[in-house]
Amino acid sequence: MTERPALNWWMPPLLAVQFLTRLPVPGLRGLTAEQARYGLSRSVIWFPLVGALVGLATAAVLVGSAHIWPRAIAVIVALVVEARLTGAFHEDAVADFCDAFGGGHDVESTQRIMKDSRIGSYGALGLMLAVGLRAALLIALPQDLVLVALVASACFGRLLAVAVMALVAPAATQVDGLAKDVGGRTGFSDLFLALVSATPALGFFVYFQPIGALLTLGFSSLFLLWFRKLLLRRLRGTTGDCLGFAAYAGQLILLLASLAVAGI
Repeated sequence: MTERPALNWWMPPLLAVQFLTRLPVPGLRGLTAEQARYGLSRSVIWFPLVGALVGLATAAVLVGSAHIWPRAIAVIVALVVEARLTGAFHEDAVADFCDAFGGGHDVESTQRIMKDSRIGSYGALGLMLAVGLRAALLIALPQDLVLVALVASACFGRLLAVAVMALVAPAATQVDGLAKDVGGRTGFSDLFLALVSATPALGFFVYFQPIGALLTLGFSSLFLLWFRKLLLRRLRGTTGDCLGFAAYAGQLILLLASLAVAGI
């Protein structure tokens, strides 16, 4: 049995912040490569909480901007600031995923396109539609729900990525990839702990929109069934780009469910 590297309890949450954002994180420079790799695998339980904090930052910018400009402009400004905060981490994954699964026709071609850093027509169109849909949903949501839904969706997206880690092993080609380092050791116990860390943000959403929460659960369950089958057929596992795509899809699923209920 491989001995686990020694880590202080506060290192995994800080590694989650470092991994999901571009914020400078002190106290991690002394980690060895093995400690950092193991710490990242333990940090996944904090992904939903970090996502909620990113959502709070985006919501704060949205509130401040809405005092100066119309809602549509405020939403765009908030998304620009969020992209800078996260380094457009998940948006990049959406583009790569769409390129690979749109342009690839078998396992080999899908893997080859996903490794290509260039963006193609599928990636450009997929990214434009995904970001455009998210912006449109934030513009269309009622004033009294948009902030709660924004924070909850940012949290839920990262939780959905952890669910994919627990359901689908990294692809065999991911020898040193993000999916291998971050999600290679993720199990259902980690998914449960991630759900616990998501409770504050998702709890508010359940309180304000219980029907929306049920719709989100139903839609996301269908997405996971489809996504798992797709990944196993086309990649024989998951990659970092697939996890990022799942995180962005989770945000859209919750926002779509929230708006559907608000429109009733």
